[in-house]
Amino acid sequence: MNDQLQVFENQPIRTAWDNDNEEWYFSIVDVIRVLTGSKDPNAYWRKLKQRLKEEGNQTVTNCHALKMRARDGKQRLADVATTEQLLRLIQSIPSPKAEPFKMWLAEVGRERIDETIDPELTIDRALETYSRLGYSPEWINQRLQTIRARKELTDEWKAHGVREGLENAILTDEVTKAWSGMTTRRYKDLKGLKKENLRDNMSTLELALNMLAEATTTELTKAQNPQGLSQNQVVAREGGSIAGNARKEIEARTGQPVITSKNAAKLNFVVTNLIENVADQTEDDSDQSK
Repeated sequence: MNDQLQVFENQPIRTAWDNDNEEWYFSIVDVIRVLTGSKDPNAYWRKLKQRLKEEGNQTVTNCHALKMRARDGKQRLADVATTEQLLRLIQSIPSPKAEPFKMWLAEVGRERIDETIDPELTIDRALETYSRLGYSPEWINQRLQTIRARKELTDEWKAHGVREGLENAILTDEVTKAWSGMTTRRYKDLKGLKKENLRDNMSTLELALNMLAEATTTELTKAQNPQGLSQNQVVAREGGSIAGNARKEIEARTGQPVITSKNAAKLNFVVTNLIENVADQTEDDSDQSK
C-alpha cells in the first residue's frame, strides 16, 4: 500500500493505493469531515455506521481498516472505502457538498441505460471525451480501432475456454510482454500510471503495435484452436512476439525506442505545443510579409 494525500476543496483526504488490485482506498472520516464540516467526524461515522448496519447495508460490512498516517504522524488503523463503496456511503450523508456526487451518479446511470438501448451512443461519448481531453483526431481513430481489435480477441478467448477476469488479464499480460518487453504493470509504472487505462496513455505507434499484437493473436487463436488457459498462453506469446519483432525492426531503422514513458498528459502537451508553435510561426510569417 502506498499512502498519499489527496485534496478536496483545499482539505486533505488520506488515501492508499493498492498496487496489486489497482484500487484506491479513502479514509472515510476524512471524507465525512470535508462533506459535513463535522468537528468530530469519528463520532459522525460511528453513528452513521451503526444506522447503516441496522438497515442491513452491506457497504458498511464490506468496508475494512488500513493503517494510515494520523495527525500525530503515527500509523493508525482507519476505516477506508473503495471508490464504489465511498460513492454509496455518500448517498447516506445529508450534505449540500454531496449533491454533485449524487447528480453525477444519476447521470452515469441514465447514460448507461441509454447506451444499452442504443450502443452507438457509447462510441459517440468516447469520441467526445477523447476530443475534449485534447487527443488528436488521428489518435482517436487509432484508439477506436484498438477497441474493436480488443473485443474480437476477448471474444475468441472466451470461445476457446478462457474465463473472463483473471485469465483474460493473464493472457493480456502475455501479449503485452511479448511485444513490448514489459508486463502490463511495469508498462504502467514506466508511464507513471495507477488505475488509468494503459492504452489511453500510448502514442499512436504504441497503439498500432499493441493492436497488431492483439489482432495477430486473434488470427492465430482461430487457426490453432487452443483450449484453456495454458494453451492460449502459448498462442498469446506467439502473437505478441510477431508485433515485438516489428517493434525491434522499427527501432533498428529509426534509432529511437518505440516504448515511451510519456503518458496522456505529456503526449497531449507535446501535441499542443507543436500546434501552438506552428500557429505562432504562421503569425510571425504573416506579420513579416506586411
